[in-house]
Amino acid sequence: MSKAASEKHTTTDSLSERAHESVDQIARTAGKGGKRIRDEAAGAEARARQVGRNARDRSDEALHSISVFVQDNPVTSLGVAFTAGALLSALKRRS
Repeated sequence: MSKAASEKHTTTDSLSERAHESVDQIARTAGKGGKRIRDEAAGAEARARQVGRNARDRSDEALHSISVFVQDNPVTSLGVAFTAGALLSALKRRS
């Protein structure tokens, strides 16, 4: 093999080795990024589930409070319901 061909072969090998190192580094970095994204997604899912549970608990508490109020004040509850219905009906006719 000639000296020029040998130098080209050495250069090609060197560039190939650098390219492999770069690809390996990118793969390691992408792997870390993928794990971080999965971890963040799992955390977001857990937070969303907790928010859902909190909303359900508050809704249950509000429903219980309303039920107690209606049982303790049936006439007032009917008056409030009638007034709310009349207001909504009036607003709906305007639009």
